[in-house]
Amino acid sequence: MTEKKSAPIGVFDSGVGGLTVMREISRQLPCENIIYFGDTARVPYGSKSQNNVIRFSEQIIRFLQTKQVKAIVIACNTASALALESVQERFAVPIIGVVIPGARAAVEVTQNRKVGVVGTDATVQSGMYTKVIHKMAPDIVVLEKACPLFVPLVEEGFKEHVVTEEVIEYYLDSLRNTEIDAMILGCTHYPLLRSKIRAFMGDKIQIVNPAYETAMDLKKLLKQQGIENDGAAGECKRYEFYVSDAAEKFRKFANTVMPFDVPTTNVVNIEEY
Repeated sequence: MTEKKSAPIGVFDSGVGGLTVMREISRQLPCENIIYFGDTARVPYGSKSQNNVIRFSEQIIRFLQTKQVKAIVIACNTASALALESVQERFAVPIIGVVIPGARAAVEVTQNRKVGVVGTDATVQSGMYTKVIHKMAPDIVVLEKACPLFVPLVEEGFKEHVVTEEVIEYYLDSLRNTEIDAMILGCTHYPLLRSKIRAFMGDKIQIVNPAYETAMDLKKLLKQQGIENDGAAGECKRYEFYVSDAAEKFRKFANTVMPFDVPTTNVVNIEEY
């Protein structure tokens, strides 16, 4: 059991956005060892068919299993929506996604039953958050808004630039003038803009960060199964990073997100799995 406790958690995403989920897991579960995989060769997943997203997810899970992971987090909204149920049925390792924790948190915090969701074009067109929220609470009104420029602004290092504030205003002005009292950041890149989004939307709206909610769900899962790392085995905070392409570009971006230095990133031929 000690060996199981010190086994790593696998986290994967279609690219770099899932680093916000890994960052939150490292904050909330500071003793856990984590292996991150970014599918940078095949990003974005939003334009891919469900069959392909399931196939990609299965390949990555098989790779992570070679690292003896004890649990897996799908840190990608598209893969969480399109592949989670399929891979949960197929693999014995516990697997969770980011959509359900984010949706549940919004259902819990909304007072007036009106929730906003911001995400990529693919996420908004799929209506995934609306579907999940309505399964939990059919009476809630959900307004989804695509904000496609947020991702390139983050990835090009424009988080603090005035142009980002202008784009936030352009996209979110219509949502600010509605009655929503909770808003889900429905893309893993968006927490990196959280302070600017909060400043624009104002204090009356609760900002829901699915990365944080997912980390808390993972914490509960590990505790329930008795496999949380308590540090007794002395193996803590081992972090490994793997990608399917462009390792150096990924590493540089990771160093702007993670609260520690990312010295190396390894390339994996994921099609072999």
